[in-house]
Amino acid sequence: MAGPLWQPSKSAIAQSQMAQFAEQAGVVAVAADVEYSQLWQWSVDNRQQFWKEIWQQFEVIGEMGDVTLAHDEMPGAQWFPKAKLNFAENLLRRRDHADAIVFVAEDGSRRAITFAQLAEQVRCLRTSLMHAGVGEGDRVAAYLPNVPEAIIAMLATSSLGAVWSSCSPDFGVAGVIDRFGQIEPKVLLGCVAYTYKSKVIDVSDKLREIVGGLPSVEQVVVVPYADATAAANYVEDDLLTPHALFDDFAMAGMSGVLEFVALDFDHPLYIMFSSGTTGRPKCIVHGQGGTLLQHRKEHSLHCDLRPDEKIFYFTTTGWMMWNWLSSALAVGATVVLYDGNPFYPDASKMFNLIDSEQINVFGTSAKFIDACKKAQVNPRGGNDLSSLRCVLSTGSPLIAESFDWVYENIKSDLLLASITGGTDLLSCFALGSPISPVWRGEIQQRGLGMDVAIYDSEQAKLIGESGELVCLQSFPSMPIGFWQDDNDARYLAAYFEFFPGVWRHEDWVEITEHGGLIMYGRSDATLNPGGVRIGTAEIYRQVESFPEILEAVVVGKSTSDGDQEVVLFVVMSGDTPLSQELQQEIAQRIRENTTSRHVPAQISAVNDIPRTRSGKISEMAVRDVLHGRDVANSEALANPDSLDAFRP
Repeated sequence: MAGPLWQPSKSAIAQSQMAQFAEQAGVVAVAADVEYSQLWQWSVDNRQQFWKEIWQQFEVIGEMGDVTLAHDEMPGAQWFPKAKLNFAENLLRRRDHADAIVFVAEDGSRRAITFAQLAEQVRCLRTSLMHAGVGEGDRVAAYLPNVPEAIIAMLATSSLGAVWSSCSPDFGVAGVIDRFGQIEPKVLLGCVAYTYKSKVIDVSDKLREIVGGLPSVEQVVVVPYADATAAANYVEDDLLTPHALFDDFAMAGMSGVLEFVALDFDHPLYIMFSSGTTGRPKCIVHGQGGTLLQHRKEHSLHCDLRPDEKIFYFTTTGWMMWNWLSSALAVGATVVLYDGNPFYPDASKMFNLIDSEQINVFGTSAKFIDACKKAQVNPRGGNDLSSLRCVLSTGSPLIAESFDWVYENIKSDLLLASITGGTDLLSCFALGSPISPVWRGEIQQRGLGMDVAIYDSEQAKLIGESGELVCLQSFPSMPIGFWQDDNDARYLAAYFEFFPGVWRHEDWVEITEHGGLIMYGRSDATLNPGGVRIGTAEIYRQVESFPEILEAVVVGKSTSDGDQEVVLFVVMSGDTPLSQELQQEIAQRIRENTTSRHVPAQISAVNDIPRTRSGKISEMAVRDVLHGRDVANSEALANPDSLDAFRP
């Protein structure tokens, strides 16, 4: 077997925050002696001590209380039931003149906000929100691009004990109302325009419709992004609901003071939304304490992020990575924001951003890395990248060939951390480790404090075989529930119905001998030809190695005899046709590198593949259309018109 693609040095291990944490917690006597498997096992065997150590070693502001865990079962576990804290206070602990947020627009324009300025802007805005009647438990929603005002408003909201929710302006009107209509926000922040590929996209009519569809909204605050004149004209219209420009609204709170309401550990912080492709989006409520501890653990221990470093994730306000990125302020790191197309005007855009902003931790999607590989981008040859030490990837499984591409074309000495988790836990089940090697095609490790295992249908643990990803014990960032979910019926059905008392995440995964994870796709999209379960990622790994193919979607189609056949759809590069010869090559490669059961019964070319607003391919939507079923909520898709190509 070939060796790892990357291995941290002994000195790097000893100096890592993860090793220092292990020494201070008494897991090892000397930091340099730590091994991840030992630390992980200690963290799940001693979860109460582990999470208490996270609170204490990272000096969380607030009262921890004398009880770490009550009612230790799933669901129903209560972490730190006597604690009092405020999420925003912990993110605003730094008040100096170093940059807290740097925003770079698609046209290259730049805006920096220091920690001192951030606290001042939060102070003003929270006062204005109070004057607008916002208090504990009220909802504030945002229909905004990835601009600093979104983070400022989130912090102001959470400082008051109100609940934040957001989505990006590329959502359709029905998609926004489907989400915000359920949670009834009192205040809505919005925009009338955003930019994409240098074009100004007017969404003023969409904003009017959204406000009209949300009778709970008592105040609209407009961020004048992309078109300041249009924003000013918009708020001057004769509108039934009070409107104000962001700066005007915030300045009205100049006389206020920056205070933080002390709240319970499980006080609602965020309402997140499921993709909504199988029905009305689920409103997933996350508490402030669990979110803070999990994100601090992941940033400081798993990413080794430190004060004054810069972290970036390509995201929108509608994806959980926006929430995850914002929490890096608690470390004292600089959060770098970007809004626009990551490939405009060319594929070097993000790598130029790494150099210009001296980014240390760069986060993106597996699809971005695959697209760079197929575009034959060579950042190593055209960029400096000396600041870059960690690349994060999520959204879909990172195929083995993409691992090769990163180390060959970006940088040989960096931590490549594929991560997996999701909106359901607002964090990760498995992610990177600065003290562990990187093996080709594997997520490095299970997260500290996360008792992750792989089950077969009989609940037997598996190593070296694929099965259901489960979590056997509670963790602080479990949802505190779903919004307006009587008797927690939808919550229980979502995670605990399949294996009672055990969290089932609906991922089909293998844990390797290295302790790493290989992702095979969603278990609810798993193929089953001849009764043999096959993860979709096994086929994607083969198909996406063809330069002629941009991307693909594979689903199972029921046959008349009650079996299932594998059906593959591909998007071709440029004007390249899907020839008979290429189809045969695809089938042969799949057969040679997997099994004959993986070989598609049908391979077809399409112009586009349906995907969710966060960019994930919707295999379920394709499967429904292929079987003549209606897609429950096509508005949840970013490109619903693409479904037409799959209709029988």
